Amino acid sequence: MAPKSNENPVELTAESESKKANDGKTKANDKKKSKKNDNPDIVEDDNAMSEEDRELKERLETCVSTLINEKAEASVTTQIRLKALDVIVTELRSATSSMTSVPKPLKFLRPKYETLKEYYGTIEDSADKEVVFLRARLGDVLAVLAMTLGKHDERESLNFKLKGAKDYESLAKMGDTAATTEDNLGSWGHEFIRSLAGEIGQEYNARVLAGADPDDDAAFADLLGMVDVIVPFNVEHNAEAEAIDLLIEVQRLKNVLKLDSIDENNFRRVCLYLIKTADFMSDPDDYAEVLEAAYELFHKQSQYFDALRVALRMGNEDAIPELMSECSDPLMKKQMCFLLARHRINYEVEDDDDEEELNEIIGNEKLSEEFLKVAQDLDVTEAKTPEDIYKSHLAETGGFSRRREAGGAVVDSARANLASTYVNAFVNAGFGQDKLMTPDNEWLYKNKDHGMMAASASLGLIQLWNVEEGLAQIDKFLYSSEEYVKAGAALAVGILSSGVRNDADPTLALLDEHINGDSHIMKCAACTGLGIAYAGSAREDVMELLLPLVEQDNSGPNTMLEVSLAGLALGMIYVGKCDDDVGGTIVQRLMEASDEELDHSHAIFLCLGLGLLFLGRMEKAEAMLEALRTIEHKISKTAVIVLETCAYAGSGNVLQVQEMLHQCAEHLEEDAQHQMAAVIGISLITMGEEVGSEMALRSFEHLLHYCELPVKRAVPLALGVLNISNPDFSVIDQLSRLSHDPDTEISQNAILAMGLTSAGTNNSRVAGLLRQLSEFYSKEAGHVFCVRIAQAMLHMGKGLMTLSPFHSDKMLTSGPALGGVLTLIYSCLDLKSTLLDKSHYLIYYLTCAMNPRMLITVNEDLSWRPVTVRVGQAVETVGQAGKPKTITGFQTHTTPVLISTGERAELGTEEVLSVSSVLEGIVIVKDNPDYEAPETDEKK
Repeated sequence: MAPKSNENPVELTAESESKKANDGKTKANDKKKSKKNDNPDIVEDDNAMSEEDRELKERLETCVSTLINEKAEASVTTQIRLKALDVIVTELRSATSSMTSVPKPLKFLRPKYETLKEYYGTIEDSADKEVVFLRARLGDVLAVLAMTLGKHDERESLNFKLKGAKDYESLAKMGDTAATTEDNLGSWGHEFIRSLAGEIGQEYNARVLAGADPDDDAAFADLLGMVDVIVPFNVEHNAEAEAIDLLIEVQRLKNVLKLDSIDENNFRRVCLYLIKTADFMSDPDDYAEVLEAAYELFHKQSQYFDALRVALRMGNEDAIPELMSECSDPLMKKQMCFLLARHRINYEVEDDDDEEELNEIIGNEKLSEEFLKVAQDLDVTEAKTPEDIYKSHLAETGGFSRRREAGGAVVDSARANLASTYVNAFVNAGFGQDKLMTPDNEWLYKNKDHGMMAASASLGLIQLWNVEEGLAQIDKFLYSSEEYVKAGAALAVGILSSGVRNDADPTLALLDEHINGDSHIMKCAACTGLGIAYAGSAREDVMELLLPLVEQDNSGPNTMLEVSLAGLALGMIYVGKCDDDVGGTIVQRLMEASDEELDHSHAIFLCLGLGLLFLGRMEKAEAMLEALRTIEHKISKTAVIVLETCAYAGSGNVLQVQEMLHQCAEHLEEDAQHQMAAVIGISLITMGEEVGSEMALRSFEHLLHYCELPVKRAVPLALGVLNISNPDFSVIDQLSRLSHDPDTEISQNAILAMGLTSAGTNNSRVAGLLRQLSEFYSKEAGHVFCVRIAQAMLHMGKGLMTLSPFHSDKMLTSGPALGGVLTLIYSCLDLKSTLLDKSHYLIYYLTCAMNPRMLITVNEDLSWRPVTVRVGQAVETVGQAGKPKTITGFQTHTTPVLISTGERAELGTEEVLSVSSVLEGIVIVKDNPDYEAPETDEKK
């Protein structure tokens, strides 16, 4: 038990004997010190100190006493004071500490802080160099002490530093250069720099609030002088993240480009941090500035591929010709063209030796060939039938089987055949062969009207990307006597050339006449075909074809359908381009439309077309929003929300999410289409940003509990948007529960959302759930159709494709891909009049989002070169020290290999180097000149 008296407990150490001898002295000293030290928080126990510590403490106390001339001795001159201060400075600077303890000199000087502050206040301005230097030096010491002792709000540390800086300036004017060239910031250590940077940020904000102009350097000259020292210090000492934070805090991010300390060793870390920081910038100008800085740094380091990625992220397509012309490495150019092809950018290379080859790459002309080679390599070329997907033999109950065996004819329902058409098309997409459509025309006539149209259009999907062969197969249907078959063939031509550029431009040539024809169904098919074929291309000649369709004002029953489909097609073609002509025409049409037209079930697609025009362009949609608010019809609210959510898609903007949640809070039983759009908008804004997505998932839980039916119906679709081609366990679980909901629309939407979340993954758990659902809803034709479409998406391209709009390590969002998915999602808001009625062909818009999820490594001549790669879960490495691992739980494969959402690949050998910094799609590799083959052990 510890002794109750104030005497120290017995110390069982080697020094205990000598300490006993000193005990009498220490008690006397204790009494003196307790009088001196008025700070009750500081407990000093001399006996707990080692000899060395006591010596240091006494030395520092003597120095402080000499500095302030406690005994008022006349012999203490400024020089002696300076020497005493030098000892304190040396001790403070050389002190090191562990993570859990305060440095000893700082600890011993704490009781003297107030005394030193008082003395600092007594030193007056003087023409004597030594006095000024003493005050400047003492200011430095006090700034360091204030780091832990100063009051947080008063920014004492910074104030002492600023006063010291003025004294150093005075010294410079007096001609004392030695004192001013010394490093007065970095020499005090990282912790001090970090603390000072925080106070600089606070001081800057305080001055701005007090009325200083942020763009005027003069108002912040003293602070910026320190920033110019701190930032290079941080960058040189691997604290790039702190340097960037400080520059953002004082709104001087452009200064990062002037730093000489950013070189080939650390520019990637700086740029990665900048790109990730952009996600948290709520102001569009700040967002652009951060990405601009990353672009310039990559550009400066001649990293043209990465600079192109950032330029595409900013939507700055004007940078493409500049980067292409500056890049002298032909391999890098090819790799950049592969990126442009994946992002569906309609760019034409000119004045280049390899322009033909580069334009071929951008036009995706070899995509079909590469895809089929991968399929061959993975041995999945054999065509699948819808029955292979349904696996009815696993799902059937005994009774059901017996009835069929009893000899009753199997009835072919039109709806079931239509579903099989879609399943067949999506499963065999891009493979060029199937067992329903390519062998003969029999299947075509097992459908009727719109079913025939879907069947002949499915040929385009089966022959996806293979324009030459596909056209040969589709050609005969273009001249069919059946109107619907002809319309389907026109749509097939558009689907076939989705994302592929062909010199002959067959789509435009073949569909031109139908747009201007008299047949309603041909017009609808041609609009959709053009929208799919030219998504993201911003082709003016196509726009001139479609604009008259949007402007038409005939009062026929089918007019609004044509107007809406043409508007949607224009939105897809000019996705994210903010084109005034298209935007103006669509808004004008909405304003002039009659109430009856705006009540049309497809009018929402006209709103979506306008939204896609501004996809991801944030504040550029403001003018259009104002115009939409003037429409005197309930669709006005929906149009505003669709445009707003599309404009902020993928931005993670918290204020917009709050606005959408606010829209959902109102309890409406009907006329609630705008609320459904708001729910989808929440996931659209937060998609691609992990923290936002997590929070959105929690919000959806609340919406399901407390909101009215219209809002609940949109929740499964919103969950689908958040997890496109990413069958997350918890999300599938939630959708599986919702798929058994008593409300028809909630359950149908949940089924389709399951298809969307698992698209192209062949996920066995989802496949099992969908089989159970097909049995559960066997008597509900609408539900069964939804299950079939979900199964079609799940097994899309036999598991070799993805619908995810994100690529290039989740940095870029493909506009056409997101547009295609949104078209399906908005169709689901009113299934009865779209997918379950006659507009089911809108499902084909998903073609714009379909991309192979393969990684192929190729030689310099673009021939295959299998190399070892590691594929694992992507790990966030931004701002981490050293060279952290970028993937975890990896497996080693030889290319070609499939990459799922959330996975990342890295080279597993040092034998080759990749031209691209991201291993996705087609990657060019070259021999590593520094590679030395491991010596084989010849001993036996």
